[in-house]
Amino acid sequence: MRVVVVSKDDTDYSRQVATFVDDMARQTGHELEVLDPESREGESFCRAYDIVEYPTIVALSADSQLQAMWRGLPLPLISEVSYYAVQD
Repeated sequence: MRVVVVSKDDTDYSRQVATFVDDMARQTGHELEVLDPESREGESFCRAYDIVEYPTIVALSADSQLQAMWRGLPLPLISEVSYYAVQD
């Protein structure tokens, strides 16, 4: 599975997102993909999955089907996201 964090830099929540991503890697060994919604790839990703609120965490299956989505703050628990990050 693919887990993507869509987040803007230099925002009120950017430190929380960075801490979440770091904690996820440290606790589970799985790196989350972080996308800037203002990048070319980020814009098309947001359009494809109808993401308009940041931060948003998206869990996708191997064939890019939406499995779960968490929007805004507070961020979900690491255990909630790690379920999707470790599935292969």
